[in-house]
Amino acid sequence: MLPEHNKSPLLFFLVSIFFTCFQPLEASSETDSTPIVIAHRGASGYLPEHTLPAKALAYAMRADYIEQDLVLSKDNHLIVMHDIYLDNVTDVAQKFPGRARTDGHFYTIDFTLAELKRLQVSGPFVPAVSRNFPQYAGRFPLWKSHFELVTFEQELELIQGLNSSLQYATGIYPEIKKPYFHRAEGRDISHAVLTTLKRYGYVSRDQKVFVQSFDAEELQHIHNTLMPELEMDLPLVQLIAETEWEEKCVQKDGEWVSYNYDWMRTPEGLKKIAGYADGIGPWFPMLVDEVPGDAPYAPNQLTSTAHKLGLEVHPYTFRADPQQLPDNMESFDQLLALYLNDIGVDGVFTDHPDKVRKFIDRQSAISETP
Repeated sequence: MLPEHNKSPLLFFLVSIFFTCFQPLEASSETDSTPIVIAHRGASGYLPEHTLPAKALAYAMRADYIEQDLVLSKDNHLIVMHDIYLDNVTDVAQKFPGRARTDGHFYTIDFTLAELKRLQVSGPFVPAVSRNFPQYAGRFPLWKSHFELVTFEQELELIQGLNSSLQYATGIYPEIKKPYFHRAEGRDISHAVLTTLKRYGYVSRDQKVFVQSFDAEELQHIHNTLMPELEMDLPLVQLIAETEWEEKCVQKDGEWVSYNYDWMRTPEGLKKIAGYADGIGPWFPMLVDEVPGDAPYAPNQLTSTAHKLGLEVHPYTFRADPQQLPDNMESFDQLLALYLNDIGVDGVFTDHPDKVRKFIDRQSAISETP
């Protein structure tokens, strides 16, 4: 762990180093059809996810948008974290060993901001095995340097500050995490997210922002009620999960059961989504079918149907780690070519924004060659 006085220089070092290597893109026009690069939890293939250094690095790598997953703390601060649990990215079990709930999880909502700031953050690990067993081999070493949890406000101020100093317009892509859980805890996380966005000037489609969630009913509530009340008009994206992931749970006969996501991948379901959202965020395997022959995957109808309804398609998550490539894919570029060229998605969530940016730039250069 670095001493206290070395925490801030780490961030400024990353910014200065990488801005000598990567020049910002020119702002694109409204008619530009170039796919967008969405930094998934920041440059999380290189630094611990959702930390300010990971976001600064994603900015330097010329991501068009940077993602923020949001959950609430005990004292109602919006914390940038992928899950409602602290288990697999912090040392909470060592710092607060008696604070797990009966299910064994340490919930962010049970800790104040001051307590959360005491935690050290690392890349994702597998708690059931060991706090030293990384989820992704070959990435930034676990528990090295010093990283901490940050608030939504801290991250917005970082991105807006870089946009100001560099005269570039990197967008944000916040996700409202598990509204059903927060509501069961007596909290309205959607209202907290929207009021924070409004306070920082994100009120209309003139700003580069998408708001995403796996919760269809919550997005409809935001579209039909919250945004009109707050005089906001932001583009919404419906994330699509596999039902068994339990991204949303509903009560049935007094029990919490998984929400069924199957309807979202039907023409009728996409038509319903188009009534309240501007895009969909499917898991990338949902957009292809396996086929025999030299090309192992072929596009299905999900993307084309969404496009006919005016929906953008931003699949997740594209990882360049060799062990994360799908079967029968020889390289990350082959995977990108399938989705960006053959399927024609409008953008991708990626842990490796530099690699996606290089692929898109290379493709653009080829298309412009006489």
